[in-house]
Amino acid sequence: MANYPLPAFHFRVDWGGSTITFSEVSGLNIENQVIEYRDGASPEFSMRKMPGLQKFGNITMKRGIFKGDNEYYEWLNTIKMNTIERRDVTISLLDEEHNPVMKWKAKSCFPSKVEGASLKASGNEVAIESMEVAHEGLTIEKA
Repeated sequence: MANYPLPAFHFRVDWGGSTITFSEVSGLNIENQVIEYRDGASPEFSMRKMPGLQKFGNITMKRGIFKGDNEYYEWLNTIKMNTIERRDVTISLLDEEHNPVMKWKAKSCFPSKVEGASLKASGNEVAIESMEVAHEGLTIEKA
């Protein structure tokens, strides 16, 4: 039996709201910023590179629009001055038996952008809305 990589189309998002499905998730990235340093007495005429602070990109989640479902906007509307309802979000890549094989866990998430569907009179697509969430850390777990 051949060993193939997992397809990217079977996943689940636990976002602290009701159980809804998402059609796309992107932005699962971690970047270690680089600190460059050189002291004047160094025998090397180049900079030393050290790991610095970690930086996390925003996560974008897209889903179809359902009648009467305003949960994206309800979460966005929890913003009051400098406070907001923060949630932990877990994205799980699933195998054929619907078991998590890999998990991305983002902590202290809050919506930073919500975008409604692009409407087109001659189109033949599902209405998709997207939410961009900022977060304070991303961990990756493999099962």
